[in-house]
Amino acid sequence: MPHSSISSAEARAAYWFEAYSADHQHPLNQRLHQWCVPAILWSLIVLLSLIPVGRYSPLLGVGIVGWLGSLLAMGFWLWLLPWRLALILAVVLLACLASSAFLMIELGSRGLFALSMGVFAIAWVGQFIGHHVEGKRPSFFTDLVYLMIGPPWVIIKLLGLKLNNNVTKKVKTESIA
Repeated sequence: MPHSSISSAEARAAYWFEAYSADHQHPLNQRLHQWCVPAILWSLIVLLSLIPVGRYSPLLGVGIVGWLGSLLAMGFWLWLLPWRLALILAVVLLACLASSAFLMIELGSRGLFALSMGVFAIAWVGQFIGHHVEGKRPSFFTDLVYLMIGPPWVIIKLLGLKLNNNVTKKVKTESIA
């Protein structure tokens, strides 16, 4: 096997993003994903932070399950993504946790639960509308890993970031060789 000049993180990211992008070509589906994926991520982190396991963390006042879920997501993204993109996602997760703590103070646990469940449900309806318009099933129906690909894909789209095009070309070339 020839020596590769691309990192394994770049190769994994190129593979998953190329496959995910193929299922998200319609402009309306892309726009809905830009709103709905962050909403789903936020609502999941909030819901995890509301699980009453152990004590609440003194840092941000967020439940330990919210922190653990965020750490698991970060571990996956660090394994999959170039570190700069994973760092951006870490900031996004911290913002989700911080907003959870703030809203817990403002709304209480019942109010925050109702809000996050409402956001979760509405965002998933938006996702399915987008895929109906696209004419394709959601990617996660074929592989659950795609549930973790959506957030970084949206970050790439929103910030206008580009994965190195040479990565995709080299991945294709090396997989053929």
